[in-house]
Amino acid sequence: MEKQRQNQAPHILVLPYPQQGHINPMLQFAKRLIQNGAKVTLVNTISIWNQISNNIDLNSIEIESISDGYDNGGASSAESMDAYKDRFWKVGPKTLSQLLDKLQSSNKPVDCVVYDAFLHWTFDVSKSIGIPVAVFLTQACSVNTINFHAFKGWLDLPLLETEIVLPGLPKLDASDLPPFLNQYGTYPRSFDILTNQFLKIDQADWVFVNSFYELEPKVVDWLAKKWGLKTIGPCVPSMFLDKRLQNDKGYGISIFGPNSEDCIKWLDNKPKDSVVYVSFGSLSDLSEDQTKEIAYGLRDSGVYFIWVIRDSEKHKLSKEFMETSFKKGLIVNWCPQLQVLTHEAVGCFVSHCGWNSTLEALSVGVPVIAMPLWTDQVTNAKFIVDVWKIGVKAVKDEKEVVRRETIKDCIKIIMETEKGNEIKKNAIKWKSLAKNSVDKGGSSDKNIVEFVKELTLY
Repeated sequence: MEKQRQNQAPHILVLPYPQQGHINPMLQFAKRLIQNGAKVTLVNTISIWNQISNNIDLNSIEIESISDGYDNGGASSAESMDAYKDRFWKVGPKTLSQLLDKLQSSNKPVDCVVYDAFLHWTFDVSKSIGIPVAVFLTQACSVNTINFHAFKGWLDLPLLETEIVLPGLPKLDASDLPPFLNQYGTYPRSFDILTNQFLKIDQADWVFVNSFYELEPKVVDWLAKKWGLKTIGPCVPSMFLDKRLQNDKGYGISIFGPNSEDCIKWLDNKPKDSVVYVSFGSLSDLSEDQTKEIAYGLRDSGVYFIWVIRDSEKHKLSKEFMETSFKKGLIVNWCPQLQVLTHEAVGCFVSHCGWNSTLEALSVGVPVIAMPLWTDQVTNAKFIVDVWKIGVKAVKDEKEVVRRETIKDCIKIIMETEKGNEIKKNAIKWKSLAKNSVDKGGSSDKNIVEFVKELTLY
């Protein structure tokens, strides 16, 4: 269908992988596209929409659905994650094709599909009916280039070297690489999804990444030569960055229910820089031993703390700790993380170093105690500590557990020492650079403006 495109708002369909950590950044990108004159339809699985029907605040973003084959329960109702992926990869393309056919014959045909790189089959579905595509990478450029080398076979696997040298990156130890590469063969499903996201990426019309140029300039330049990659992040609500999107204080979708404001009220009564905020993301599953060590590391440090622990994980905490924690701490099931991180009472962030949490810390200038668990978090932690210098790493012992003494020492470094002051200064520097990148005329803003302009003239 030939479109008369002059001065008409392009219609962009945005398709994230159905997990909170993938939905959030693509949704923020969608808001920036609308800011620049585009119309956006957000697509997700029926199971996700069923789960979050009472927690959606998307304003001018329209929504549509495809199926993952588990409409009544999503991934949690599948026999296994492998079974979920296998069915999703069969049903998803068929239902996406049906959706695109419906939209193309309507009065709002799609001009471009922006898809999460995990859902690589979107490329063929979209191109089969002549729709341009943009790939959206949800991880850091440093991690993407490592995974891309694995995809191309440019890394010898199993790893033969202890020191890894890749274009655009500092020298890395093998232990700085994602575990599915460093411990090759131990995470086959992760290897499959994280390397196959590069299928046909060099044939895509656009490639976007949730990062900003100033954060990773050398590796961005290298990837730009490979795919024409453009940075469009940090994909964080505008009111925590440039404030150009009025009332954009949250992501707009929550799988975990409404945010609790109890923690903000609790923080209001605490001194400046006195609270340690602890969260390991939406998918973490700490061992009982590790949970106990964190608990007593916080207790022994004597600081105030907020700890986000899902209800399903609270049984790992001792009754004694739960009974005494109220004196210094607040344990919550979920909270508005960005509002917590920007509160003046919060002095540092104990984090798993997922990319969204890392970008949030960078965007609001909060020091990090890095406790990576798996996948890209290990590499992100390396950059947090040694490249961006906004944190310290809590090192595991021979049993792969961070002990309470280590946690206590890391908190003391951040909260009480000159090194901690330097880390805080670096964090503030990155906060300014992150804001500038998405503000008018910034590196990410220019790329978004250019994309919408190109589509308008496509």
